[in-house]
Amino acid sequence: MTDTTANAGYALDEFDLRILAALQQDASLDNQQLARRVHLSPAPCLRRVRRLTQDGVIRATVALLDAGQLGLGVEAFAFVALESQRAAAGAQFETLLRRRPEVVECVRLSGSYDYLLRVVVASLDAYSAFIDRHLLPIPGVRSVNSSFSLGVLKRTTALPLPEAKRSPHARRGVSPRPYRE
Repeated sequence: MTDTTANAGYALDEFDLRILAALQQDASLDNQQLARRVHLSPAPCLRRVRRLTQDGVIRATVALLDAGQLGLGVEAFAFVALESQRAAAGAQFETLLRRRPEVVECVRLSGSYDYLLRVVVASLDAYSAFIDRHLLPIPGVRSVNSSFSLGVLKRTTALPLPEAKRSPHARRGVSPRPYRE
């Protein structure tokens, strides 16, 4: 995975940031709606969205589904420790987990555990079956410790956005005019 946005040379101006903020809030906006919201005319807005997509700043546009509406009432966090820290053991584990639809997120960790999995399933029985049939049989898995979600206080897919890179000619305190690029 390339991290284009971490590159200090990638300049996001105020319009780019407005576009990203609006799309993080509602990616279903059509170009006309987005252009109105960010105070650009449609053609420059579309060009900017295409550039942000081609440059990898916008990675994907997805629909966020409600797990409860789909009957997926259990969210578990599985802390996994491997027997070995060798790259081959981790690679095999990662390959097998990528195939499991119940695993909606897998993060490599430093510290006592090697991975943290976020697993969404219909029931505790389904989670137990996932652990017994798909996680523990993976060669090299030493231990799995689970915690269960009791409620979500905050969950967002929106990333905090950096400040706009200012042009040397930009005037402080003056916001851009609507429908100009």
